[in-house]
Amino acid sequence: MKQQTFKIKDLSDTQNLAKHIANSIVADFVITLNGELGVGKTTFVREIIKNFGVTDNIKSPTFTYVEPYITDKYNIYHFDLYRFIDSSDWLNHGFDEYFNSSSLCFIEWAEKAKNYIPTIDWEINLILDDRLNLRIFEIIAFTREGEECLSQLMKHVGNSLK
Repeated sequence: MKQQTFKIKDLSDTQNLAKHIANSIVADFVITLNGELGVGKTTFVREIIKNFGVTDNIKSPTFTYVEPYITDKYNIYHFDLYRFIDSSDWLNHGFDEYFNSSSLCFIEWAEKAKNYIPTIDWEINLILDDRLNLRIFEIIAFTREGEECLSQLMKHVGNSLK
């Protein structure tokens, strides 16, 4: 397990980190996002998805549970499980079928289906630090692929967001 923390001061920093993440991750990659309601999980995923050339309206999947974005390179799926009543809702919606060799999956509120989600490569914890007036983005890599992509991310970012 490998981890890295980033200090994000504003939207520009968020966009910068999102761009570097988009350039560092690979197909068949699963990222979960944790944080309080309103901390910026959806905004962050939106910024990552934009970097894959998606020009459509990138909306929150809160009421649809999942929003798909198909690009030349990836099938991108943005899940929001906030409204799940039971973890078995995952199977009832057939979400296990979204995970394949050409997919990138971003899952908010993943703890609501933790027993059903395939291997998680990265967990990103978003923490609002009111005292320092910034957000802390902590990325934890759980797989070998996740560790390699995190190393790649660090090469792209350098010391600019530490």
